[in-house]
Amino acid sequence: MTALIQMVILLSIVAVGYVANRSRLMDTDFDRRLSSLIIDLTCPALILSSVMGDSLPDRRLILPLLCVGFTTYLLLMLMAVALPHIFVKKTSERGIYSFMLMFANVGFLGYPVVSSLFGHEAVFYASLLNVPNTLFVFAVGEPFVKGGAASLKHFDWKILLSPALIASYLSMLIVAIGWEAPEVIAKPLTLLGGITVPGALLIIGSSMATIDVRKVLGDTPIYIMSILRLCIIPVAVFFFFQACSHFIDIDSRIININTVLIGMPVASFGTMFCLRFHRDETEMVRGTLLTTLLSVISIPLISLLF
Repeated sequence: MTALIQMVILLSIVAVGYVANRSRLMDTDFDRRLSSLIIDLTCPALILSSVMGDSLPDRRLILPLLCVGFTTYLLLMLMAVALPHIFVKKTSERGIYSFMLMFANVGFLGYPVVSSLFGHEAVFYASLLNVPNTLFVFAVGEPFVKGGAASLKHFDWKILLSPALIASYLSMLIVAIGWEAPEVIAKPLTLLGGITVPGALLIIGSSMATIDVRKVLGDTPIYIMSILRLCIIPVAVFFFFQACSHFIDIDSRIININTVLIGMPVASFGTMFCLRFHRDETEMVRGTLLTTLLSVISIPLISLLF
């Protein structure tokens, strides 16, 4: 029930973004500028603030968390490159579908859902599992969106020095050395980071207002992607690590939290990347909308695995 309530609350902010666009408080130009602000400023602040709480996770779990996280995204990348060739006919759209299959709304939606399901202390573990997500969404996600096909030929190594990735590197260092940030540093970062979630959800809602709702639910590839994104992929990842746990000691909490994170709807960054790089965001918004709506059902069902 807590997962259902959390999803309804977040969807209400998406609805506000929709109304704001219809009321001319938001438009495409505003959404594009807000997207850049979130990607380059508030999201890095959110990443850093996630490791500046009152306590730090068990250091003995840091390496297993990172190993599980990076292994997960290597698996996701393989699936994201291969699967669109099966059900997406338009070559120009395969990169968009690759992004939707690989990247879930971990940072924006994952933290509050994990907290509601596993307790506040689980957010620390989620933040470490999210480090690869943050790395890959800029290193692989951007080329997917810009390239238009499931190809890494447009990879730019400068992406590894983007603000969000620098924040990820610093967050790992903070956790590793156990540094407790003073309030004068932690509080501003927390306040800035707090803009990220509502800002991203408002952008999704605003983008939805520009799409003909009658066309949102009628696209077969979107349905296939949604089933893969919300059900098949997270369950496959869950059983993969369960099988691995018979040979390698993996804490069940890590497997469970990782599964919930992977089962989130399509990442909000997809829409923002489309706006930023002047790609048609229609298909991305469709996928984000449908998976967000269906996740109200799928996330509580996935939690039954535990």
